[in-house]
Amino acid sequence: MTEYCLAGSHTDIFAVSTGKRCCLESRNELGKGDIYIVRHGATPWSKAGRHTGRTDIALDQSGEKAAEALKSVLTQIQFRHVFSSPLQRAKKTCELAGLKPKLDPNLSEWDYGDYEGLTKTQIQETAPDWDIYDSGTLNGESIEQVTKRCENFLESVKDLAKPIAVFSHGHFSRALTATFIGENIKFAQKIQFDTAKIGILAATTFGGAIVSWNV
Repeated sequence: MTEYCLAGSHTDIFAVSTGKRCCLESRNELGKGDIYIVRHGATPWSKAGRHTGRTDIALDQSGEKAAEALKSVLTQIQFRHVFSSPLQRAKKTCELAGLKPKLDPNLSEWDYGDYEGLTKTQIQETAPDWDIYDSGTLNGESIEQVTKRCENFLESVKDLAKPIAVFSHGHFSRALTATFIGENIKFAQKIQFDTAKIGILAATTFGGAIVSWNV
């Protein structure tokens, strides 16, 4: 079993796969293969806990302020490539953070189908044990479809010069992270990712690893 032990970050996470133990400490400098994932700033729906998939909602004032605060950190990094979901909340976060993104539909949030705009409590009124990483959606994207989007994006950037920045969304970013470290998408249940926060992923000799998270 491999345990990736993250020390020094705001959130300690243990990812399990096959191989050897690797202990990584939070760091600012980026090595080859590293990816910065950034969740967009807050919106009225994110604050209310409403599932915001393809509804193209703008950042609220606090979301814009938080996105602007990322600028002092992200503009110090010499990103070779910057990608964003085409949805305005992610794209605007990227721009307010001082970066110019290439838009990639693969980075869009999960299509929640009939669950769009609902809170988890509302969804569980009719599906008591529901969680998106267990059950997917109703008339939206399946777990398999989202996993495929994650794989497609990671394949598309595999040979690019690093580091790269990725601006995306809560559920999709966690699914992308699980895929990068070689875990089933269900592992994303163990990862909390707040608005306008950063996660750092890195390629190691043991495979993909989480270096720092939710910072």
